[in-house]
Amino acid sequence: MRSLFQVLILVFSTASASACDVDRPVVFAGLDWQSNAFHTAVAQFILEAGHDCKTDVLPGTTIPLLQGVAQGDIDIVMEVWKDNVTEVWNRGLRRKQVVEVGTNFPDAVQGWYVPRYMVVGEDAIAPGLISVADLPAHKTLFTDPEEPDKGRFYNCIAGWNCEVINSAKLKAYGLDADFTNFRPGTGAALAAAIASSYIRKKPIVTYYWGPTWVLGKYDMVMLEEPPFDADVFADLVSNPNPVAATAYPVVEVAIGANRNFSEEAPSIISFLTRYHTDAALVSAALAYMEETGGQAEDAAHHFLRTRSDIWTTWVDELTVAKVTAALARLEH
Repeated sequence: MRSLFQVLILVFSTASASACDVDRPVVFAGLDWQSNAFHTAVAQFILEAGHDCKTDVLPGTTIPLLQGVAQGDIDIVMEVWKDNVTEVWNRGLRRKQVVEVGTNFPDAVQGWYVPRYMVVGEDAIAPGLISVADLPAHKTLFTDPEEPDKGRFYNCIAGWNCEVINSAKLKAYGLDADFTNFRPGTGAALAAAIASSYIRKKPIVTYYWGPTWVLGKYDMVMLEEPPFDADVFADLVSNPNPVAATAYPVVEVAIGANRNFSEEAPSIISFLTRYHTDAALVSAALAYMEETGGQAEDAAHHFLRTRSDIWTTWVDELTVAKVTAALARLEH
């Protein structure tokens, strides 16, 4: 490892070689969820410290911001959940207004979970609980206080699409006879139920998704389901009485950019093309934010300080030196 002095010498001796590709602020899509905020903060720091760029964030919701990328009002979006925004994003691709420059993380997941302490280890109370098909045999572990003859399944948040899908799954799997369909009113209420059970080492079976701070903080095991089948899954969405169910698809989350910007900013696009994480890493970053009460910028600085094995593979040697020096200055 270089000393800080050596890093600073490299930075100052070659600074002119790293001027920003554009002479205006690089604008990011400020999508309204934490994982996007984390990735945006990481990319901003690297561009500002390592590429001498100015950056800005335009906050908003998914559809207007993706339209903003297509129109050129926004340069970069760090999370394009392609399975969720198919129409608006594909339209931009067809019109050659946007480009996908890389895969941020390939393994966004959804499923039904139990705590690992329930199913693994000497003290496991349900070592045979491996799949959703095993739930009826273990329903007494999850007794619903309001209907004691049934177990309680913690569904997705009431009104969300996943709540509809999970309700259909309960019917298709024949679990509605053994489990109540408990729908929390908010995301905070669902997270609190998981946290309360986990801290007390109590049983719980619940829907959840990742990357999230919950999966970063609590060691949960996803129950097995039949492999994803697109036709069966579509029936779960549209049919109130489905006869079959399937696992959720694993979703790839891309990094997108305005096409004109991608042509104007080759070194920035080169960095974004190499930017690559996974759901476990992002969940850990979100757990850090939740535990420390920090902001996305704090989580980004923590990631850059502690995971140089990852981010240094995204950039050249000069950028590594400049980002390292900027992190050192934050500590003084």
